Amino acid sequence: MIQEQIKHIIQNRTLRDGLMETGINGVQIFRATQAMPCVPAVYEPSVIAIASGTKEAVLGGARYVYDNKQYLVCPHSMPVKAGTPNASPNAPLLGVYISLNPRVMRELAIEMENAGGAISTARDRPVSNGIKLAHWDSTFSDALFRLLQLGDSETDTAVLGPTRLRELYYAILKGEAGAFAQQAFGAGNAISRSIAHVSANLNTPISIDDMATRAGMSRAVFHRKFKQATTMSPIQFVKSMRLNTAAAKIAEGLTVNQAALDVGYISPSQFSREFKRLYGQSPKHWSDAQHTSMATV
Repeated sequence: MIQEQIKHIIQNRTLRDGLMETGINGVQIFRATQAMPCVPAVYEPSVIAIASGTKEAVLGGARYVYDNKQYLVCPHSMPVKAGTPNASPNAPLLGVYISLNPRVMRELAIEMENAGGAISTARDRPVSNGIKLAHWDSTFSDALFRLLQLGDSETDTAVLGPTRLRELYYAILKGEAGAFAQQAFGAGNAISRSIAHVSANLNTPISIDDMATRAGMSRAVFHRKFKQATTMSPIQFVKSMRLNTAAAKIAEGLTVNQAALDVGYISPSQFSREFKRLYGQSPKHWSDAQHTSMATV
C-alpha cells in the first residue's frame, strides 16, 4: 500500500522531532513524539498530509482533526490553533508539509480549466471555511509517493523535484478540495489578495476601508465576503494574525516587547490586554508555559 510506503520513507528520514528539509523547495517532512495541546500558529498557504498519527487545527471555532485518511488544505495565510493531541514515542506523528506556490497553483488551475474544466468549478459560490479537509485518493497518494521517493538521489531531487511537485499540485486541484483551492488561487480573487496583503504587512497600520478599496468593494460587501472566506470579520482576522504571529515569535525566544513591535503594536499595554483577552494569559505567563517547540505546529 502506497500510504504505508510513504510512512516508511518519513520514518527512515526523520531522526528527531520537528521539521526536516527534503531537498525540494517547499516540501518538508516532520515527526512529533510528544502530545501538544492546540497553541496559536499561522498556517501559510499549504497542504499538510499525515502518514501516521493524528493532528488537529482550530479555526473560527471549527475543529479539524485529520489523519492518514484526509489531508488539510490551507490556501490562504490563516491564524489557527494547532496541536498534536495523541503523539507519543510509541505512536509518533509523521507527516509532510507542502508549501503551495500561488503562481504555480494559479497556472495549473487556468490550464485545467482551458483543457476542459477538469475541476468542478464553483466560481459563483463564495469561498468558505478558510481551510478544508480532503480524502486521500489514488492520484494524491501516487503523486506524494513519487515526490518523496526523490530523496534517495540528490540528482533526481534537483532535476525532477519541481516537476513532481507540480504533479502533486495537480492532484490537489483534481481532488476533493479542488474547487476550493481553485477559487482561492483563481485569477481575480480579491479576498485572496487582501489576505496576502495583511500577511505581508502586519507591522504597519491596516485599515479595513483600505482593504475594501484594494478589493474594489464597498465596506459592507467586503466584510461579508471576507467572513465567508475566513470565518472571521476583517478586524478579527487582522488581530488574530498579529497575535498568533507574535505568540509564535515569543515561543521561539523573542522578547514580548519586540514581538509586539514586529506585528504592529506600538503600545505594549494594549498588546498585553489583547493577548490576554484572546489566550487567557498575559504574554509573559504564556511564554513561561511554553516548554515544547512549535516546529511541528
